Amino acid sequence: MSDYDLLVLGGGSAGLVAATTAARLGARVALIESERLGGDCTWTGCVPSKALIHAAAVSYAAATSPWISNAASFYPPVALHVRSAMAAVAARETPEDLATIGVDVVQGAARFRDRHTITVGGRTLTAPKVIVCTGASPAMPSVPGIEGVHALTYRTIFELECLPRRLIVLGGGPIGAELAQACARLGSEVTLLDQVDRLLPVADPDASALLAQVFSDEGIHLRLGAPVERVSRRGPQVVVETGGTQLEGDAILVATGRRPTIAGLDLERAGIEVRNAAISVDRRLATTADGVYAAGDVTGGLQFTHYAGWQGYAAARNALLPGSVNGVREGLPWTVFTDPAVGQVGTTSGESTSGRRDLHEHHVDLSRVDRAETESAKRGFVKLYLDGKRLAGASIVSPHAGELINELSLAIESGARIGDLARAIHVYPTYGSAIQQLAGDASIDRATSGVRGRITGWLIHRVNRK
Repeated sequence: MSDYDLLVLGGGSAGLVAATTAARLGARVALIESERLGGDCTWTGCVPSKALIHAAAVSYAAATSPWISNAASFYPPVALHVRSAMAAVAARETPEDLATIGVDVVQGAARFRDRHTITVGGRTLTAPKVIVCTGASPAMPSVPGIEGVHALTYRTIFELECLPRRLIVLGGGPIGAELAQACARLGSEVTLLDQVDRLLPVADPDASALLAQVFSDEGIHLRLGAPVERVSRRGPQVVVETGGTQLEGDAILVATGRRPTIAGLDLERAGIEVRNAAISVDRRLATTADGVYAAGDVTGGLQFTHYAGWQGYAAARNALLPGSVNGVREGLPWTVFTDPAVGQVGTTSGESTSGRRDLHEHHVDLSRVDRAETESAKRGFVKLYLDGKRLAGASIVSPHAGELINELSLAIESGARIGDLARAIHVYPTYGSAIQQLAGDASIDRATSGVRGRITGWLIHRVNRK
């Protein structure tokens, strides 16, 4: 008889959701984690970075406010705030809390003996079902000299007691963009390099261009389309060679992506296939080994905490119950927490999902949104992409874009029509009222164009003549 109904390898977002879901379904569950519960999100990702971003925004607002003078930023209180936020979130993810709902936490590095057997140190655990949720780690680029300069990553930057005076950031994706702006606002002189020719290449091109302008205005030096040729040290300084020039800094932050953590798991003993350095799964999140599933960043898909959590739930449900849910989703909502923030969901360019028509784009600049006027936050926009009457996607550059994109994600998931968004009354003055404003404009455009427009005009004139 097996020790458990389910073994979960990894205590990050996917693993915690998988384990708690299974326990609430009545399964006997053990969660195996070699480090700290909470994973990257709690300790080196979402929580500390957003705490840092908040502190940087407050400091920057004070330093640039026309109503406050002699404002100064000191990093030690910021570091304390970041660590306090991590500790507060971690306090809700303890082994003791998990034990109260029936999850046993086993500390140590997991290895497969076979597809039903896991060894942790000198202990052996068995279960008919296993879910691998070991996450991902910083990926170092193949640049000569990078291994010898003690580069910072998102896992180590929050350990600093003071920020470097001059910081070089490699990578203009979400992690690089967020940390570059936060460090610049807290006093570092920041240079950001990327071999891609635009900042935040995952975003709407207009969003990338607007954010690049904001960064430049805030004093961040952007070197885009600039492959790094070599990294070295010159005394205490880091030297980066690119395009025939040399850049010097006091530290370098590498933010060039993340790689699934699979080393040491002995996946081959269980018959688990690895493809492109990630665990291969089908839409049910099942691996090539019967009874073994994988969820979250270790599968090599989109790397978002909320997606990992969803996959943790889906993997646990599919492993323990008949039938299945689709664990591999497209058109996910996401946000990059720069200032302004960038949010996106669904299909935002090209053809509609049906392939029968092009999407119709409707947009409003924040300069036309009253709440943005009251906060002097007029740089940004809201875009809606329509597939006929239905919302297919959205792109937002705005304060609180992460909150706004949630509403639009729900609208897409529920098959809402643009008229539904126009009829839903939004509180004024809020940034969310821009969604109703834009949806109303789009609805009127539909009603007054083409054949519909001619019919609408005829009806109006006919009614008014009575």
